[in-house]
Amino acid sequence: MYVLLVASAFNSLTQRVHAELRDHGHRVAVELALPDVPLADTVRRHDPDLVLAPMLRTALPEEVWAAYTCLVVHPGPVGDRGPSSLDHAVQDGETRWGVTVLQANAEMDAGDVWAAADCTVPPVGKSDLYRGEIADAALEAVLLAVDRFASGTYVPRPQDGGRARPFLRQDDRRIDWAADGTERVLRVLRAADSQPGVRDHLLGGDWYLHGGHREDDLRGRPGELLATRAGAVCRATTDGAVWIPELRAPRPAGRPARPRLPATLALGDRLPPLPEVPAPPDAGPYRPAWSDIGYHEEGQTGFLSFAFPGGAMSTAHCRRLLDAYRTACTRPTTVLVLGGGRDFFSNGIHLGVIEAADDPAEESWANINAMDDLVEAVLSTTDRLVVSALGGNAAAGGVMLALAADEVWCRSGVVLNPHYRLMGLFGSEYWTYTLPRRVGSSMAVRLTSEALPLGAAAAQRVGLVDRTVDCAPADFSRETECLAARLAALPATASRIAAKKADRELHEARRPLAAYRAAELARMRRTFFDPDAPYHALRRAFVRKEHPAATPAHLARAAADRRGGGGVTGLAVPDAASGPRSC
Repeated sequence: MYVLLVASAFNSLTQRVHAELRDHGHRVAVELALPDVPLADTVRRHDPDLVLAPMLRTALPEEVWAAYTCLVVHPGPVGDRGPSSLDHAVQDGETRWGVTVLQANAEMDAGDVWAAADCTVPPVGKSDLYRGEIADAALEAVLLAVDRFASGTYVPRPQDGGRARPFLRQDDRRIDWAADGTERVLRVLRAADSQPGVRDHLLGGDWYLHGGHREDDLRGRPGELLATRAGAVCRATTDGAVWIPELRAPRPAGRPARPRLPATLALGDRLPPLPEVPAPPDAGPYRPAWSDIGYHEEGQTGFLSFAFPGGAMSTAHCRRLLDAYRTACTRPTTVLVLGGGRDFFSNGIHLGVIEAADDPAEESWANINAMDDLVEAVLSTTDRLVVSALGGNAAAGGVMLALAADEVWCRSGVVLNPHYRLMGLFGSEYWTYTLPRRVGSSMAVRLTSEALPLGAAAAQRVGLVDRTVDCAPADFSRETECLAARLAALPATASRIAAKKADRELHEARRPLAAYRAAELARMRRTFFDPDAPYHALRRAFVRKEHPAATPAHLARAAADRRGGGGVTGLAVPDAASGPRSC
């Protein structure tokens, strides 16, 4: 079938629906519901078999749903209605939730039900939940609904009863630091972690607080700042404390939105002298102490985990992770697993920190060099096997960081975006070395030029991924541990490590890694320090969440999955010293 996705943004769920429908053999196009763009005319131009709205902030016009079957993905169970469904679920402490695919009609979220699926609600932030359990349930419901529609015989069932819950406003999210305990504070912070944040007053200014993690040891006067850790601030509650990783300044009247930043960076000179309290050295994935980087060992396997908000890696993030990686490499392990968390693996350089810098060009340059240092360290590791374990999505330089490892394992629900061109960049992270080695020159050109998302199954078919792990988001860490233990115990692993060293020496003799890096960075430097380069406007628009004037052409063009893996033919991966194909 020809399925048209109508969405307010090409967000993570829309990308996953796009990728998985293509995997199931459908032709798929995307149109963004934008101000001043007549959606009815756009849909008529496509004339699809089915309209599907994975994420829509506004109602579909009657001209559209009266002419076409339009299915809307609502992140709530059957009968739940309203624009803040998931926010309510997290803030209210629900333990189970669901997703409903319903037919659009004149009443918001009240149409006939085509499919539904339920899921657990673990104690994580709303955005993590949305990309994990909610996305899994959504895809289960979407694929069932699409199959039912394609059959031509299924009759959707009307909703009985239900309730419409109101939009969750800042007044409903307010934290009373003098009265609220840790549990409520965490629920409120998690329900607003990526958007819209929790409006609060701190150190003489107004801020939006983003994200929250429990602190079990530190105590103080409720509302008081107690310590810092990895850019986060620790704030006391009535019965404990929480770590707040990011802050965002309010939007000035008539000005663009401000980016979310590491809390200590956002506060700047306002921040009083506070102790930097590192996580306990034995903190691991199943221990309570929060940190954005952790390390633990199980037998012959080391696990270096990291979780940066939104998957963005600033210069400081990269340097701290590189230090942790080098320390992990001093340990007597056979296998080192990089990642393994349930949410984002990495999305590359931190555009928010870059945008907030006094000199964005210089910060861009520092950030990409720090990313390259980290990737080089992984590529140069020859005394053990390195596995990248992606429990969540990855994009741009984050994908290339994963490719530096010997094996790439992905949870089955992961979406990969192995390209840079939508940000006007050629890219670095040694992609001109690693990507063609994995997928071939023609496929490397296709992936970087088409700039479309790939699901885990498609990524494995083309060679980008070695293994997919079919499990719930909460189970990925343990599944990874079991698989890594088996890998470390295999008799063939020792010979693989020896062969890896010889292979690296051979490739280094043919063309040193330094040559790939120099050629890539020459392109990046010209872009960063050219004030007229599209990168700067694209970066600002991304950070400020500005709507494009029209749907990007590569999304509006109908795409189908090409299972043969041949992709574009007659092309070669661009040499980093020649004209880019990904810019």
